[in-house]
Amino acid sequence: MTLVVGAFTMGLILSLLALGVLISFRILRFCDITVDGSITLGASATAVLLVAGVPPWPATLGGFAAGMAAGFVTGILHTHFKIEELLSGILVMTALYSVNLRVMGKSNVPMLDSGSISDWAEALLRKMYGADKIGVLGWPVPVRDLAMLLTVAALVAAIGILLNIFLRTNLGTAVRAAGENPQMIRAQGVDNRWMQVWGIAVSNGLVGLSGAVLAQYQGFADVQMGIGMMVWGLASIIIGEALIGKKARSPGMMIIGAMMGTVLFRLLIAIALRWGLNPNDLKLVTAAFVFAALVIPHMAGKLGRKIMKGSSNA
Repeated sequence: MTLVVGAFTMGLILSLLALGVLISFRILRFCDITVDGSITLGASATAVLLVAGVPPWPATLGGFAAGMAAGFVTGILHTHFKIEELLSGILVMTALYSVNLRVMGKSNVPMLDSGSISDWAEALLRKMYGADKIGVLGWPVPVRDLAMLLTVAALVAAIGILLNIFLRTNLGTAVRAAGENPQMIRAQGVDNRWMQVWGIAVSNGLVGLSGAVLAQYQGFADVQMGIGMMVWGLASIIIGEALIGKKARSPGMMIIGAMMGTVLFRLLIAIALRWGLNPNDLKLVTAAFVFAALVIPHMAGKLGRKIMKGSSNA
């Protein structure tokens, strides 16, 4: 049960990353590789603030703001300096490696004695049950793990609702239109360049928020923790779209699909690790999942069309 709780917690934390990638990759049609650096920036900023004595929630918001700043720079490089989107993300991601080292002062910052956003839930559960472990479906689960799961679930639900509301506002609609049809949005008198900038900033803000919560869950921030995270986000989105199907075109269903895909993907990884997968092969398995998620639907659709064509000819 502890494995399941941990997989759900990690899945929900990384669903914030998937929501950020959803904004850039699906809504803005922007391949933003800044993600690999901004998640570490959010984690490192939060870790430094927590170690310095800042309360958990303001420190977590600091990680969100740091991620937004990274995305803002990427957007400015692309829209105002005419640098290609992929190259602008690579430039910022590369620079963020040194920035993260500067922020932390070293490659790893432990936070074992620092607070976290789940402290209030942990205190409440201990007061209610008066024990270090709580039975869930007959299995004992540490109070700390259960408290983090409940806190993260509430946070992700709130973020998902707010993001859905934002994408339906005039500003959110303009951001969506900037990705779908930039010529049309310019014809309406809206500067699509700034819509892209703010969209990428919000995207990386969510990624930084994911890093901030992830660092508190793991108990440390590390300069290498962002490697391959963009691939993880893309895999979650693709799996979510496969689960939702044609309904994934509306903002609300896109958000739900990204969350579901992330949790399912994390559960699959946890099962694979439980069955003896070498952790060194984790990135390889992640890439294989992405490949399968991209290729199988296309091949299944192609096969279905061949079958339909053959039946019609008969």
